[in-house]
Amino acid sequence: QVQLVESGGGLVQPGGSLRLSCAASGLTFNRFTMGWFRQAPGKEREFVSGVTSHGVPQYADSVKDRATISRDNAEATVVLQMNMLKPEDTAVYYCAADRSFALPTVTTAYDYWGQGTQVTVSS
Repeated sequence: QVQLVESGGGLVQPGGSLRLSCAASGLTFNRFTMGWFRQAPGKEREFVSGVTSHGVPQYADSVKDRATISRDNAEATVVLQMNMLKPEDTAVYYCAADRSFALPTVTTAYDYWGQGTQVTVSS
């Protein structure tokens, strides 16, 4: 059974940083593209960042220059470091896994999802 478990969310002040982690189990991790998505209240789930099985990253324009994604295939984890957080970054952040070799940015391409972790950026 595939499980993706996110951690690291919380309340942070504008300008602060957060490190979101996703621990995967039940899948051959090094064969999956891993993605981070977020969903704010009343909005659709959107792509934030992703990294291919070979470590090639991609970022949404909204977080480019403020986010860094990394993966550890030995530990089956993927980490999203976000800096200079803004109130508009407030959302539930989801980890997702895609068995293709591409790096899709649409939710429908991903095979597995975590339960999400809440990130709130507020003073």
